Amino acid sequence: MIYRKVVLSNPLTLPHSPVCLPMTKDALGLLQVYTGPGKGKTTAAVGLAVRAVSGGLKVAFIQFAKPSESGEVESLKTLGVTCLRFGAKGWVKDGDGEAENNSAHKEAAHKGWQAALCYLKGEEQVDLLILDELNVTLSLGLLDTAEVVEVIVNRPHGLEVVCTGRGAPVELAAAADLVTEMLEIKHYFKQGVGARRGIEY
Repeated sequence: MIYRKVVLSNPLTLPHSPVCLPMTKDALGLLQVYTGPGKGKTTAAVGLAVRAVSGGLKVAFIQFAKPSESGEVESLKTLGVTCLRFGAKGWVKDGDGEAENNSAHKEAAHKGWQAALCYLKGEEQVDLLILDELNVTLSLGLLDTAEVVEVIVNRPHGLEVVCTGRGAPVELAAAADLVTEMLEIKHYFKQGVGARRGIEY
């Protein structure tokens, strides 16, 4: 097996050990985007939600494009996370967002966005808002990207927002403070392993 050696041209040096400070609400308010074709975007967001609750933060978790409840939701509810799910049955093909047969998907996406607006406009107060699979609804044309990005950018001060899903629009990525792209190097789906309860959903 061959490993690629990575050499940092300007390695970071610290004069002393970093100090770990407790999470304070004054430090919140960034926009994070988890995207890319690899597995782990929702999983990362769920992990962040658990960490946030442990830190005394109030969290809302809104799922787009998911018609059935996945395994993590019940656990998050137990922790006190507000969980909302919006999605229609079946698949939407790329570029078909305006097609007549996708009206149910558009309706579900808009209902989810209306729920998100309650937090993004300050009608409901949370510290962390996770918009799971929002990127997908934008890339498929189920929601207007310009409108969504404008609202997120102008959200209440101190509201941390996480957007997950493949195909994050350039406009959303440009507005974000952090963008993580999950890359698929190898996936067991290609070996015939199906989605497993407790692991994929």
